[in-house]
Amino acid sequence: MAAYTADRDVEVCDDVPELSDSDDEQWQSMEEGSEHMSIPCVLCDRTLTSVSETFQHCKADHGVDIPEQVQKHRLDDYGYIKMINYIRTTRCSAESLLLVSGPLPWNSDEFMKPALPDDPLLQIDLEEFSGAEAVTFSPSAGDNTAMLLQRARQAEDRAQRAEEALARAMEDLHKLKLLAQGLVLNADTSRGPSSSGAIAELREDEDEAYFSSYGHYSIHEEMLKDKVRTESYRDFMYHNMDVFKDKVVLDVGCGTGILSMFAAKAGARKVIAVDQSDIIYQAMDIVRSNKLEDTITLIKGRIEEIDLPVEKVDIIISEWMGYFLLFESMLDSVLYARDRYLAEGGLVYPDRCSISLAAVGDTQKHNERIAFWDDVYGFKMTCMKKAVVPEAVVEVLKPETVISEPAVIKTVDCGIVSVSELDFTVDFTLKIRVSTFCTAIVGYFDIFFDESCGNKVMFSTAPDSTKTHWKQTVFLLQSPISVQTGEDLLGQITVHKNRKDPRALLITLTLAGQKQTYSLQ
Repeated sequence: MAAYTADRDVEVCDDVPELSDSDDEQWQSMEEGSEHMSIPCVLCDRTLTSVSETFQHCKADHGVDIPEQVQKHRLDDYGYIKMINYIRTTRCSAESLLLVSGPLPWNSDEFMKPALPDDPLLQIDLEEFSGAEAVTFSPSAGDNTAMLLQRARQAEDRAQRAEEALARAMEDLHKLKLLAQGLVLNADTSRGPSSSGAIAELREDEDEAYFSSYGHYSIHEEMLKDKVRTESYRDFMYHNMDVFKDKVVLDVGCGTGILSMFAAKAGARKVIAVDQSDIIYQAMDIVRSNKLEDTITLIKGRIEEIDLPVEKVDIIISEWMGYFLLFESMLDSVLYARDRYLAEGGLVYPDRCSISLAAVGDTQKHNERIAFWDDVYGFKMTCMKKAVVPEAVVEVLKPETVISEPAVIKTVDCGIVSVSELDFTVDFTLKIRVSTFCTAIVGYFDIFFDESCGNKVMFSTAPDSTKTHWKQTVFLLQSPISVQTGEDLLGQITVHKNRKDPRALLITLTLAGQKQTYSLQ
């Protein structure tokens, strides 16, 4: 906003520029227009031809100085409008108006409605008009030049106040934006989880989007083509047939039914396969095509909402893992099934899982993702960094960019873990192997089929392992951290569900004085 910078103490000189002819014409036009104005007095039946004449009449004939009333009651524009409409609506006397004190009788919003259509008294700039009235009615106002200077100074004051108000509003807006971001990222985190977990409490309509995504065939094709994933489950069952012989098996989230068919081939007496998504209909055809319908029973529904045809099962199998292991919170459903249906001494597979972190040093990738916003085709877009950084990135990481030893931050025993334990905070230490800049933290998980297995099977989603569809989860740092070989990089991580979307994860990392919350959704 431009500021009026003339010296307030400058003497009036003869070379003050005169108004141009066009300005004279505009003033003349305005004056001619005002001659045709018709304004009823607010206190009597007389009609006046201008706002100034109306105010002068009220002051001279009724003893009511409208601008003075505005100042007396410290009215803003809305207060002034309400007062005029109140006087016109109630037809109050000048005496009662002058006696008003304490709570204003026109405070109600009902007086925002104009009592007189197109009332000229409601169409003025109150602050500017009050200033003009002060100049017009003041006996010491002086000549026209002095009046113009005074008006300019008043305009300057108003402009300065408006600029200050705008600055305060922008600051408040920024604070509200930060508050909104915090509310989104940490919604309802103070509310403790129930014993059954947030996933079990979801209504079917609330969880529809999640299950609908698994009704598409492409996602099942991707998972089946993931040899690390699928062959690990197959090898675990085929190489440990003694575990499955004559057992009743529950497959939670069966998808196409591949795990159920592995279990049937491994010797299970009965397999119950459950899935809420529409892929279950394809699974039924697949089971029949492979002549396993006598062994495998398929049920459509959420495990939390259906009743199984048996009271107890001997084994629960499920491929529930999501990005960073816990994304999508399907493990909650497996634990629900375990607590309700698993027989004493029963087994859950996979039986053990772990989450690990490692430091990443990849300045090129950091520049592509973060520093990029400093200059985008010649324009600054640095505000985008605050939007980009909190989004965890799922990608295949180059093994050579890992610059520390890994640290296991969470081990999950699926036989005994509770839903509440899946939200956690833990300190960690990363032993640095290379002197460079730490630009990110990578997270991945390992899966184990150990319990009661003579032939143990495991697989890893680490950067130096064979690629899986889970890839790795990368948490970019807004500012790279300088690290030295042999240094211990200390940090803390908090992992919890987003209470407004319990299938999404919120991960907060604290590292070398930096604290950032990331969303995985």
